[in-house]
Amino acid sequence: MEAYKQEFIEFMVEANVLKFGDFTLKSGRKSPFFMNAGAYVTGAQLAKLGRYYAQAIHDKFGDDFDILFGPAYKGIPLSVACVIAYDEMFGKEIRYCSNRKEVKDHGDTGILLGSAMKDGDRVVIIEDVTTSGRSIEETFPIIKAQGDINIVGEMVSLDRCEKGRSEKSALKEVSEKYGFSTGAIVTMRDVIEYLYNREVGGRVVINDEIKKRIDAYYEEYGATL
Repeated sequence: MEAYKQEFIEFMVEANVLKFGDFTLKSGRKSPFFMNAGAYVTGAQLAKLGRYYAQAIHDKFGDDFDILFGPAYKGIPLSVACVIAYDEMFGKEIRYCSNRKEVKDHGDTGILLGSAMKDGDRVVIIEDVTTSGRSIEETFPIIKAQGDINIVGEMVSLDRCEKGRSEKSALKEVSEKYGFSTGAIVTMRDVIEYLYNREVGGRVVINDEIKKRIDAYYEEYGATL
């Protein structure tokens, strides 16, 4: 595992973004872990987060894209932080774009924030985590309605590696349904491998008890692909 991925895992724990306990997801599943990107709240955290995303996007998709699209609401700060980092790290100016939940009819009108899209633009979508793939059902038609847009792929921070609506992971389902590549900074398998019996901030994050509960969760909800 690359060093930046190991650092990112520790960063999620230290920022209290990745937590272990008892959580009920939107899907109704009872999960022993939970990731909340809304817990990144400081300038230093967002700057680091942008760099981790930029590195992962660069590794996965290279530089041949024009716009980073962050779906409202959490995707808005993610896209802004990442395009700043992309410029600093790779000298590539990427435009950011996000959608509004409500269309604005005065001033800066329309459904989009940030850059407009035009025919031929190549877009990477940035999100926090994909559990069911529902958000892309809203995002995809918004992007496609802007013209002849090529969606290069989607990057999330954490792939939970669990079933979507089939036996496959939500990210795999998105890729197959919409025809573009998907990736994550880290997968939950990376997280478990790295954190099991490892101290972060003076405590073992995934001990034997938590590991047993995670294993049981994946017995029921783990994706085959």
